[in-house]
Amino acid sequence: MKRLLPAMILPLFLLAESVTLESLEGDWHLKVMDGYNVRKARVILDFHPEKMRIEGFDSCNRITGTLHRDKNDTYTGRLVTTRMACRDRLTRFVSQRLHETMQQGFYIEKSSHNSKEGITLKSKKHTLFFRRMGE
Repeated sequence: MKRLLPAMILPLFLLAESVTLESLEGDWHLKVMDGYNVRKARVILDFHPEKMRIEGFDSCNRITGTLHRDKNDTYTGRLVTTRMACRDRLTRFVSQRLHETMQQGFYIEKSSHNSKEGITLKSKKHTLFFRRMGE
């Protein structure tokens, strides 16, 4: 059984397709966070790869910031945000976890959810599925 476990896990990693930051140019809408449908929170990230910047809305506040890439294609974001109160529990939940993901560092991979293509940002604690707006 010990020999089978690595053989079973390896194909899962091979299925994940990494994404270049350049291919993310534009607006992305958060649909699922940590297994919860959070599309009503209206989180939008707008990637600007040529400037290594990110802008958008974290469900409570406007955000802007810089992205940093390490040698393992892991990104961290330093965000600046307005300081408006969140409307409800959902928006607080989403805003807090989005900021945690940016600070912890994350990698990006192509993925799908409910047969819809998109990207997933994965950190140590959180998994965020986004779809490109307009698709």
